[in-house]
Amino acid sequence: QVQLVESGGGLVQAGGSLRLSCAASGRTFSSLAMGWFRQAPGKEREFVAAISWSGVSTYYPDSAKGRFTISRDNAKNTVYLQMNSLKPEDTAVYYCAAAYKYDSSPYEYDYWGQGTQVTVSS
Repeated sequence: QVQLVESGGGLVQAGGSLRLSCAASGRTFSSLAMGWFRQAPGKEREFVAAISWSGVSTYYPDSAKGRFTISRDNAKNTVYLQMNSLKPEDTAVYYCAAAYKYDSSPYEYDYWGQGTQVTVSS
């Protein structure tokens, strides 16, 4: 079993930056792919970034490329999402998730955090 706890959300002005963290419990963290997703009110959960278990491979949708960076520290059981050049449309609850398969589909992820709110003001 893996438990995930996100932190680092908050209110930021457009053009600003935030770094989200996700702390994982459990001894299998280093063998799991990790992902970040977000969900805005009235919208479906959206893929934001994924990283392989080793950290060598990362994947982003077009909406995040060049602005967001996912990274992980397996020694600290933590995955990060650095978000730069934030836009009002990035406003959402951000979730980290863990999967046995490196993928962008939320259906492949077995463990989810409780989410952290990110609000970008214009």
